Amino acid sequence: QVQLVESGGGSVQTGGSLRLSCAASGSIFILYTMAWYRQAPGKQRELVAQISNGGVTGYADSVKGRFTISRDNAKNTLYLQMNSLKPEDTADYYCSAGLGYGVTYAASSWGQGTQVTVSS
Repeated sequence: QVQLVESGGGSVQTGGSLRLSCAASGSIFILYTMAWYRQAPGKQRELVAQISNGGVTGYADSVKGRFTISRDNAKNTLYLQMNSLKPEDTADYYCSAGLGYGVTYAASSWGQGTQVTVSS
């Protein structure tokens, strides 16, 4: 099982940018589909972006054109570049590792989360 540690969260104003990182260890990173989820207070956790082990990416409609998911397999690290941030992006962000892609994705490991706050 892979261990995941997120970093890079913080507080920004509307229109600002942040880059989240997720460092993986304990297993073969390249085998996994990786994903970012978020959970806002009082809401269910939602999928933000995915990247397959072959580099295919997918995004929630709410972040398309603003967020970019990427992975560096040599560094065992997943990234989420977030631009043009909005107050509705405020949430705890979690990275996950699993198998499958799209509707078949099944997370098997989760990080502890990193908080993102966007103020207006």
